[in-house]
Amino acid sequence: MDLAALLDLRRPGVYPVRVVGQALKDRGIHHGDVLVANAAADPRPGRVCVAIVGLDVILATLGQKDGTWWLRPSNRPPVAVDGDVEVWAIVEALVRFRV
Repeated sequence: MDLAALLDLRRPGVYPVRVVGQALKDRGIHHGDVLVANAAADPRPGRVCVAIVGLDVILATLGQKDGTWWLRPSNRPPVAVDGDVEVWAIVEALVRFRV
């Protein structure tokens, strides 16, 4: 089986991202999981995203209130998406390897 073909990893802007830590374990995303992140996908409330906050790369759930986008990580307070915060990619799939 060609995992890259199955997950469409050859498409421009689609990347595998390995999870480090327990950032979104309440959403079923655990340390060591591989996420398929699409940098070209449109953000929508409730979707999980890979974001850059200052110098940190985080996983968070997207939310929107009064026209402002918010990141809701599991391990810190919500963060408004502004000049210091960038939504880099939207998570489209999760791969968990069992050894």
